Amino acid sequence: MIRTAGITRDSIVDGPGIRTTIYVQGCPHHCPGCHNPETWAFEGGKWMEPEELFEIIRRNPLCRGVTFSGGEPFAQAEALLPLAEMLKAHNYELASYTGYLYEDLAGGTDAQKALLSKLDVLIDGPFILSQRSLELNFRGSRNQRVINVPESLRQGKAVPETSPRWLGEY
Repeated sequence: MIRTAGITRDSIVDGPGIRTTIYVQGCPHHCPGCHNPETWAFEGGKWMEPEELFEIIRRNPLCRGVTFSGGEPFAQAEALLPLAEMLKAHNYELASYTGYLYEDLAGGTDAQKALLSKLDVLIDGPFILSQRSLELNFRGSRNQRVINVPESLRQGKAVPETSPRWLGEY
């Protein structure tokens, strides 16, 4: 079961194209200036089965991408893993925001490493209010990186995403 804070079915701000964004409930980071402070508490939210979330996503034939947001998705890595596996089996592009750094997750718990391995893109790093920028695509502050996860796993280090789709160059 995944403790969710909400779902946006037609997001165009959490990655390229029409996406579904799953907001999880619970975050240990508590970044000053966070745009979702209501997701910090690990209590509350709504419990949902991975299959239930997958069916919601599948109902939109225009949606080919899914983004995990929060809260902190990697605080629920084990619970999100079955959903990530379903999405990848059906060729959805999968991205996730995290307040952790890629390096932390690559050396994290088994569940965090497993979830990371299912992602196409990771937007990592805490939101830092003093580095906030409205000019960045799919990021809130300049310290956050857009990472190509498959290439990062192959190289054993964080590799920036270079796709024009993710860089906002169409």
